[in-house]
Amino acid sequence: MFALNSTTLKFRNFEPSILTKKYCRYIKLMAQSTSTAGKKLIKIDVSSDSVCPWCYVGKKNLDKALALSKDQYDFEIKWHPFLLNPSAPKQGVNKLDYYRSQFGPGVEQMSARMTEVFKAIGVDFTMEGLTGSTVDSHRLILFAGKQGFDKQHELVEELFKGYFTQAKFIGDRDFLVESARKVGIEGAAEFLDDPKMGLDEVNEELKKYSSNISGVPHYVINGKHQLSGGQPAEVFLRAFQVASK
Repeated sequence: MFALNSTTLKFRNFEPSILTKKYCRYIKLMAQSTSTAGKKLIKIDVSSDSVCPWCYVGKKNLDKALALSKDQYDFEIKWHPFLLNPSAPKQGVNKLDYYRSQFGPGVEQMSARMTEVFKAIGVDFTMEGLTGSTVDSHRLILFAGKQGFDKQHELVEELFKGYFTQAKFIGDRDFLVESARKVGIEGAAEFLDDPKMGLDEVNEELKKYSSNISGVPHYVINGKHQLSGGQPAEVFLRAFQVASK
């Protein structure tokens, strides 16, 4: 459902650096100098899957960049579906057993690697629990977007946190409904009870946003600037600067 090797070949862990500190100082100065002017709008389209660990890493780093630049920009973030495994079973299967069937003995090394990556962003990581189809989570994420993109963003956090740190099953209706309730989304239970609700929208979004990419997370900023992978905050900060020109 995710390939550790391809991710680690492309991306590394980034500790707080001089570059990050310079960008923080730069953003603060820019915010002060433009405090009386209107903030520029940055639109971000994120393609992601709810069981992709690098998608959670990317979100945490994106959130850091958003917090650092909130005085300079307004943001509109939309989340779009991607299916790492379109044939994943709807009924949950044991995570470790499933990943062993996919990756063999490399699972233990993969788990150890992700534990360290998550620790670096201040989050615990567990391989316990069940995994399976993420279609219902994507239905719910798109449903949440109709009630506000801020709520959608918050829901994505709840789903990632539950799956990766609390061993929640991403296909469990009660978990999905509770996650929606926590962020103030109304009507989630009734929506999820009809398996056809929102399914066409998920398929349409898959065709529109996923057909031309090979992996996630994938970001499109202001419709033209693209980033892939669990990028560090400073990469997002540079992208905001470029996209706002």
